[in-house]
Amino acid sequence: MTDVHSKATRSKNMAAVRNKDTKSELLVRKALHRLGFRYRLHDRKLPGKPDLVLPKYNAVIFVHGCFWHQHDCHLFKWPSTREEFWREKIEGNRTRDIESIKQLQLMGWRVLTIWECSLKGKSRLPIDDLLSIVSNWIVEGSDEQEVRGENK
Repeated sequence: MTDVHSKATRSKNMAAVRNKDTKSELLVRKALHRLGFRYRLHDRKLPGKPDLVLPKYNAVIFVHGCFWHQHDCHLFKWPSTREEFWREKIEGNRTRDIESIKQLQLMGWRVLTIWECSLKGKSRLPIDDLLSIVSNWIVEGSDEQEVRGENK
């Protein structure tokens, strides 16, 4: 199947895809800041460059896009064009995610992954519920946890 966009249009679209400061990430950051949590952003010294680092709580947070990180939800669908390229790209992301989490835990960090589907779409969580889950995890949570959208 051929691409519906010209090469220039596709290039422009892909260049606009952000790897940090996404809408989902900004929503989480602003809400946590309002609750009094202070954090560092995108620490390059840590494996996987976590989106938020909370040293006081020995916790890191990743806000993952469901498409880019192959989440099993309604927001993820394999592209029908350039299938081999996308499989390698997305599976590579997934492999790096798993390895980064292992390395962070070996370093003593607790890891929370917030999936995009918990923030938008038909399965999103009410914002108060999401913030309750996240803030409770920061203060007294387990070594690793995921926040995903509801199954409706």
